[in-house]
Amino acid sequence: MFAELARIATAQRGLYPVLPGPELRVAAREAIGVLDLVAADVRVERTWTADDLYGEELSWSVGFGPRTRAYLLRPRDAAGPLPGVVALHCHGGMKWVGKEKIADGPEEPSPEVRRARDAIYGGRAFANALARRGFAVLAHDVFVWGSRRFPLDVAEGPLGEPDTPDIPGRPEGQLSEADRYDRAAKEHEHIVAKHCAVLGTSFAGVVAGEDLAATAYLRSRPDVSEVGCVGLSGGGLRAALLGAFDPDVRAVVVAAMVSSYRDMLAGHVEKHTWMLWPPGLPMLGDYPDLVAARAPEPLMVQYAMRDTLFPEEGMRRAHAMIGERYAHAPGGYEAVFADVPHSFDVPRQELAFDWLSARLKS
Repeated sequence: MFAELARIATAQRGLYPVLPGPELRVAAREAIGVLDLVAADVRVERTWTADDLYGEELSWSVGFGPRTRAYLLRPRDAAGPLPGVVALHCHGGMKWVGKEKIADGPEEPSPEVRRARDAIYGGRAFANALARRGFAVLAHDVFVWGSRRFPLDVAEGPLGEPDTPDIPGRPEGQLSEADRYDRAAKEHEHIVAKHCAVLGTSFAGVVAGEDLAATAYLRSRPDVSEVGCVGLSGGGLRAALLGAFDPDVRAVVVAAMVSSYRDMLAGHVEKHTWMLWPPGLPMLGDYPDLVAARAPEPLMVQYAMRDTLFPEEGMRRAHAMIGERYAHAPGGYEAVFADVPHSFDVPRQELAFDWLSARLKS
């Protein structure tokens, strides 16, 4: 049924046109409903040093909801401005925390965070590893995650039995508070998306607005020079949108989060967050068109070829589409094809770090 519907909709609605990059960036920002937000009243809540790193826990307001919490990490003895990177946490079906999935603060990571890192990040906090490479790294919570999450009594959904396998790797037995929240938040995401739609924006548009605000803050710091961004999965989607909508983001790494829309219709749409489906975008282009709309500015896309969230034909089509947009920018686009499942493991992290180091200046 969906395949037949797709044929009719494509013919009648003129889906996936090929717009020039600058035009697509402007039109997509309007269609997705990206909000103009500012990180206001920025406060340094505490500072710490750990081994060779210096850290700040920051907070700010974007004008609604709880204050955003963020970690700023940099080498402990660094002098002068450093290149900055916005490290974007994933979706991962885990909304109890956000930044902690990818960044260590002064406390030890929780068992739930360790479980998530072991599954998709090679067991390490990649933001800290990146900071050790000479970067000022900002990892912030975003709308509905961590410090920006809804109260559990609002997000509460049907919990089912405590030993149901909705949370990969969760130990059998009673749900922890974090796991209980994540289970409820899964049922609540469609409500978030509906509220955003009725307000003339989208889940992706709100998140992108918060990421743009965080990036503007990082760029404003006197100890930061050029700024790039990196993320896996939902964080990769956030990196792609940030790269499309902020022309001053110098380099973008998207890990395990690029496929054509048209190849995902047969069994892959339901596997993804509502953030990947902002209304209106297919009328302007396919998702890889937006990823590559920043051409000729530097872009790395990592494709996980054993990723069950995306069809191989969709990743291959995306690579060809992005390559075409970068045809007149030799070296601007770097594709990494890895025989790995959905992940941003240590070898792929190191490839990204090397690539960022070559493109961001202190």
